[in-house]
Amino acid sequence: MHVSFDRVAFSFRDSAPLLFDVSLRFGPGFTGVVGANGSGKTTLLRLLAGELVPDAGRVAHVPPGLSLRSVPQRCDELEPAVEAFAATQDGVARRTREALALEPEGLSRWPTLSPGERKRWQVGAALADEPELLVLDEPTNHLDADARALLVGALLRFAGIGVLVSHDRELLDALARETVRVADRTARAWRGGYSAARESWQRADTELRERHASLARSARALSQRIAQRDSQRAHAEARMRTSKRMKNQRDSDARHRFKLTRRRGAAAQLETELGAIELRKEVGRALFVDWEPPRVPLLALLQQRELRAGPLALARDLDLGVGRADRIWLSGPNGAGKTTLLGALLRGLRIPAERALVLPQELEPSEEAKLLDSARELGDEARGRLLAFVAALGVEPHRLLESARPSPGEARKLAFALGLARRAWLLVLDEPTNHLDLPSIERLEQALADYPGALVLATHDARLAARCTRVRWRIGAGRLAVETAGGAIY
Repeated sequence: MHVSFDRVAFSFRDSAPLLFDVSLRFGPGFTGVVGANGSGKTTLLRLLAGELVPDAGRVAHVPPGLSLRSVPQRCDELEPAVEAFAATQDGVARRTREALALEPEGLSRWPTLSPGERKRWQVGAALADEPELLVLDEPTNHLDADARALLVGALLRFAGIGVLVSHDRELLDALARETVRVADRTARAWRGGYSAARESWQRADTELRERHASLARSARALSQRIAQRDSQRAHAEARMRTSKRMKNQRDSDARHRFKLTRRRGAAAQLETELGAIELRKEVGRALFVDWEPPRVPLLALLQQRELRAGPLALARDLDLGVGRADRIWLSGPNGAGKTTLLGALLRGLRIPAERALVLPQELEPSEEAKLLDSARELGDEARGRLLAFVAALGVEPHRLLESARPSPGEARKLAFALGLARRAWLLVLDEPTNHLDLPSIERLEQALADYPGALVLATHDARLAARCTRVRWRIGAGRLAVETAGGAIY
């Protein structure tokens, strides 16, 4: 049982091919699919599911007619399949609901369910059908750590062919036996989960660059020798025009012509080999932040007897401060009050508001447009810093500034870059990886690791938090605990 791609190519209408010469084999177990936004991941899934027909090559389901279930990113609507799953009382449905901690009675509250709860219902309905081919598009969006653990446990029991598009590195490492990287109009499978696969393709990219550099050095050296021989030959011919040529001189001249022809052939071969090597363009670079620390030691202070969201008490007896070098991970389950806590903390700012970068979970369309206006209004020096930061986050800066409106992912990168360009002393980021692809998340991670100021980071991405923070604020069950490497403080 498998799905194979044999030299598949696809393009939309008369545009350049989005995918070209793709050969893959998806067998039992999960295969992760990763790549930048717009690289062709969704197109690959649609070809795999039979929704699109390739322009060239062949996609084959073996045996024909594999049963298929797809779980899309969006989970707004209550689908009939989810309702049927909630009402079904057979053993598979009951076990699946139990594995995902789903209560059928809760389905009546669908409009008020969190996106994470809706996503579990979607995945559960697909698993209960026991398909031979299961396609998942960003299944852990909006899931906290507990919900992700439930999802991973349920998916590990799936016995069919699983194809998983995700920016969740921990999920990919837990489930994927292979990882398909979609880039540069093609796709290639690498063994292992994301971390192992990434190490392999980075090593391959490095070897290719080293091979290219070695060939380029050889080509330059050979060109220099040919130029030197040409010069020597020109001088010799000039001398021979004024003197009688001897036989042994003609023999030497013939030998020189033969060597020169051979060297030119070798140079042409090197140029051919160089032209055959396609180096992946490296977009983004490490940030250098021209940054001066604030003189005040405390940037924000939250002292509050009780933190509430309406009638619900989220935490009590809060006495929290953010120092100029603090790196804080704010964690907790969905609905525990992380965003509410960030709002209360910002009301206790002790620095000018413009020296704090606040990035909410979602930006409104009007806010996205304002970001572009703010970028265009910067002075030359600040705009130069902004363009450097935007490029470091993987966006072509001039194309972004010339666009009518940025995409959600580009808007988040622009908001982050604007804060850095204004030399922010404090970053307060609420789920900053929303709408970012994996390459962008890794660039953001590098930028946050390099940033020398204070950071308060609310995220479900434990790998991001582990690299960029040193202290953890954990909120949940009506209390807040502060943890360091040495254990809980309170």
